Amino acid sequence: MKKNLIQGQTVLITGASSGIGKACAEQFAMHGVNLVITARREDRLKAVADELVAQYGVNCLPIQLDVRSNAQVEAVFRKLEIDNIGVDILVNNAGLALSTDKIQEGKIDNWDTMIDTNIKGLLYVTKAALPCMLKKNHGHIINIGSVAGHGCYAGGNVYCATKYAVRALSKSLRMDLIGTAIRVSEVDPGAVETEFSEVRWNDKEKAKKLYQGFDPLTAADIADAVLYCATRPLHINVAELVVYPQAQGSLTDIYRQGEPIKTVFDITKQK
Repeated sequence: MKKNLIQGQTVLITGASSGIGKACAEQFAMHGVNLVITARREDRLKAVADELVAQYGVNCLPIQLDVRSNAQVEAVFRKLEIDNIGVDILVNNAGLALSTDKIQEGKIDNWDTMIDTNIKGLLYVTKAALPCMLKKNHGHIINIGSVAGHGCYAGGNVYCATKYAVRALSKSLRMDLIGTAIRVSEVDPGAVETEFSEVRWNDKEKAKKLYQGFDPLTAADIADAVLYCATRPLHINVAELVVYPQAQGSLTDIYRQGEPIKTVFDITKQK
């Protein structure tokens, strides 16, 4: 890995107060990259920033942001422009799933939250980041997708649809940016143990059961994949990386030690 390819650049990471976003911030900080980290939870975000500055000596600016609000997104990028902070690498990480209800049982508020965060939020932040990148003719947009954008499972409906949208937007963005020096990558994790499932079900025990019997991916594993994309020579664009734990054979099939092969979300059927 060539540290000098990104050292001294600035990365903006959404959803950076925990999980994959926080792990990405740590990986980039280790490689001398300055940080702008955003999330809704301001207290946790500031704690992450303090930790990274103390440990790695990089600049780290924490900004509270709900990506669902285009007005907030535009205000953040106006502030960055005023402060002469140009974003070289954007990691669109903010995203979530809510419940595994069937469509006929789904809650409209959950649908709106997933669509507004996973699709519209990604669009708002990307559009706001592009003018600076286009002006410099330099930059890299890295979208965190999911293997749920490669297939469907019972109860996945709207969440899967949002991650299919992330794939479509990543591909379309690469086409729209042909002729520029801006790269677009997508990293699609399989079963990775973070707060994701706890948020989805609002149930710690249920979330814990999902990852029992095998070694799931960690947030650091996905951050490593993101860093790989960002540190390739400039003539290389890693379009898409799908990352599974070794025990997972597909979106829906996973081997748990001592049990027959089961679909990943069999656990969601248990009350």
